[in-house]
Parts: sequence; C-alpha cells; structure tokens
Amino acid sequence: MPVSEVVPGEDCLFCTIAAGERPAHVVLSDDVATAFLDTRPVFKGHVLVVPRAHVETLGDLPEPVIGPFFERVRVLSVAVERGLEAAGTFVAMNNRISQSVPHLHAHVVPRNRKDGLRGFFWPRTKYDDPAEAESYARRVREAL
Repeated sequence: MPVSEVVPGEDCLFCTIAAGERPAHVVLSDDVATAFLDTRPVFKGHVLVVPRAHVETLGDLPEPVIGPFFERVRVLSVAVERGLEAAGTFVAMNNRISQSVPHLHAHVVPRNRKDGLRGFFWPRTKYDDPAEAESYARRVREAL
C-alpha cells in the first residue's frame, strides 16, 4: 500500500508531529519519514525516525516503504555520528512491548565509549545446548 493511501492515526502523537500540527525538533521530513529529537533522550541528540504513514509495528509497514524507510534510518545514523561527533550509534526498534507510542519508530542514539550505557535493554541468557538452539531456529524458520 503506498504511503499516500495510509490514513494517519487520529490521536497519534507521532502523526501530529509528522503532519506539522505539533511542535518538535525536526531534523528530517519528507514523503517517507519524519525524524525528530526524542523528548526523553537516552543521550542528547537521540533521534526518533517515524514513517509518515501511521503504522504501529514493523510488520505493518507496507513492503514498498521498507527500503525507503530504512534508508532514512541509515542516513540519520550517519548524520548523528557526524553532526554530534559521536563514536557510533545505537539503533533500536520496539514492536508493541515497550513501545510507548503505538506508531513504528526507530531510535537512533549517539554513542561514545564509556558513555555509561551497558546492558541497555536486555538481560542475557544461554541455550541449554545446541539442540535447544536449533529448535528455536527451526521454529523461526518455519514461521517465515
């Protein structure tokens, strides 16, 4: 479905920002995506990249928009590094769980060595053995 055929969410905070109806510190806006500073940044310069069309999760993003959207995420990742003289970026996306606004968004967070960000979201675990790991891999493959 082309972006122009997707109806914006009526009460969606990110849709109102993308439409220019709510103020934000916008760093990029075109027919595919809008990017703006997160109001609760992990680090200063933390950018959110949202598709202009209202979609809630990555699975809802129309196929023709996937490439163009992630091109914007890539461009923003480079711009955050260059513009903020960051050593790197952390790029992340939540789907449903921990998604504070139900509109797909990619976080582009500037990173520097020893910036204090460790284990950010995820506790780590292990598979009991290679067979258990293979059973998880098989279940994902079968769902493709």
